[in-house]
Amino acid sequence: MTGSLRVVVADDLALVRAGFRMILTSEGMEVVAEASNGAEAVDAVRRTRPDVVLMDIRMPEMDGLEATRRIVAADADGPRVIILTTFDLDHYVYAALSAGASGFLLKDVSPEHLAAAVRMVRIGDALLAPAITRRLVERFARRDPATAAVHRDLAALTPRELEVMRLLAQGLSNAELAGRLHLSEATVKTHVARILAKLRLRDRAQAVVVAYETGLVSAGGNAAEA
Repeated sequence: MTGSLRVVVADDLALVRAGFRMILTSEGMEVVAEASNGAEAVDAVRRTRPDVVLMDIRMPEMDGLEATRRIVAADADGPRVIILTTFDLDHYVYAALSAGASGFLLKDVSPEHLAAAVRMVRIGDALLAPAITRRLVERFARRDPATAAVHRDLAALTPRELEVMRLLAQGLSNAELAGRLHLSEATVKTHVARILAKLRLRDRAQAVVVAYETGLVSAGGNAAEA
């Protein structure tokens, strides 16, 4: 990728926006716009076409979840959205991923972790810590027959791809997947790319949601019987 990574920062607190801008700028990234509510965030994305959006959840006029839905719906190949919040509440995590977000961070994240997170989602990875992933799905994933029917094309996945998706759903990174399956990271990336293509999914975050909603992985974190 050429040029600096372009970011929109959306938060209703000017001090928070200034802090994120300082961190990202010091890491060689360009903050192309700031927004104080969801409506401004949607407009900023439309005007500046950033690579990544840092999106607060609780904002006036339009919250971050609705703004995320609109940004993702407007352009499937548009920016990746990282949801930021001070509240470590499970239903926010699940709602954010269902809305199309690629990750979830608490605002007390370290500067180094924030910068790494922005770079990570830009290349298609998802910010899904295993503990958060398992907890949120145990409590909030819906085993809806209608949803499962939509993704019945899980049958198109090979046994190896199903195995990769089960582990991916537990929040494992490519490196961890490679170690668990005794494969190279390049091979794992190929498997993940094929899974996303076959299921017509935007990124790994959506794959996690689908894996649980369809019952590929059980609520307890164990693989369901095929």
